[in-house]
Amino acid sequence: MTEDVDKGTWVEIHGVVLPAGERAAQVPDDTRKVALEMRAKGFLTTAAVMGEETEILTVAGRCLRGTLVVVNPAYLHGFGAPIPELVSIGGEVRAMLQRRG
Repeated sequence: MTEDVDKGTWVEIHGVVLPAGERAAQVPDDTRKVALEMRAKGFLTTAAVMGEETEILTVAGRCLRGTLVVVNPAYLHGFGAPIPELVSIGGEVRAMLQRRG
């Protein structure tokens, strides 16, 4: 059973930009052996089915085509562990600015 995903839903698509072997000559051999892939997030321009090709409109206004892979994808990146020396800086700067008036 397949389920339609509604137009306008926030999704992630996947696509192959360049298949293995079609990469530029200056690309290292080990890199040339794998496809150049794309993952992009955006809003569906039409209703779609998971695992099938669809089109999205990105936040930047680009229309991209690819296979629907995730509905409501999360942003999973981070900025690493906090740096102890920087954790208290915000409060220290505010105190300095208050002293200056």
